[in-house]
Amino acid sequence: MTEHTQKPCRHFQPLQQADFLSLEQAASLKGLLKPFKGNGGLEDWANQCHALRDQLITLAQRRVLPQVSGYPFRLLPVELAQQTTGAGTTFLRWRKTDRSAMGVALWQAMMASPATPVHLLADLHALEHQRVVLNMQISLLHSLGRQARDCANKMAEADAVYQLRQEASCISAPKYRPPP
Repeated sequence: MTEHTQKPCRHFQPLQQADFLSLEQAASLKGLLKPFKGNGGLEDWANQCHALRDQLITLAQRRVLPQVSGYPFRLLPVELAQQTTGAGTTFLRWRKTDRSAMGVALWQAMMASPATPVHLLADLHALEHQRVVLNMQISLLHSLGRQARDCANKMAEADAVYQLRQEASCISAPKYRPPP
């Protein structure tokens, strides 16, 4: 007697390393761990972080969301959707199709529901992993960029205070006269 095992049909294909290769990698942690001489370098790095964050959001919009908007996922009572925050970034969230509720508890309830087809459980599990990782990456890049921009602004303030003091010293300092 031979044992016949059937692999579950996969409707969702998680992002692979190749999907990330096209993203700008300049905002890596190597860009953070260096001496910044002025606010210009920090501002550039902040812009790189935010550009990479936006590229990740676009990747999710082009590669993840289209997969879950079609059959068989569109038949489920919960969908994966994007939500733009007040801070100006976008995250992936689970929500009811009628938009009456949102959150991971909806995904958990759907996974526990006998009405959810068993053959979709692995796909829904992979989707949740993908959502959590993408949201973490987007959040980190957003926070790093914001912190770098805040630091650049503080350095610019320090430069302005220093420059004012230097100018005041030049005006009020007594002229140096060599001894006779």
